[in-house]
Amino acid sequence: MVVVTLQRQKCIGCNYCVELAPGQFQMSKKDGKSVLLHAIEKKGFFTLKSSEDTILESCENASNACPVKIISVKQV
Repeated sequence: MVVVTLQRQKCIGCNYCVELAPGQFQMSKKDGKSVLLHAIEKKGFFTLKSSEDTILESCENASNACPVKIISVKQV
């Protein structure tokens, strides 16, 4: 299982996550910040739990490219 977490309020809208993991991220037309698709929000953290291990590499690339380091990825 892959767990991806996004601290959306700190997003600067650089779009790297969308370019590297378009299946998991998209940019909001309302505020220009990243949205983690199919995530559950709790206290400002958006979390996606997926049994698809195929998203691991793209999400790790998005996390590494994020200039404000607000994406974390764990394999559990």
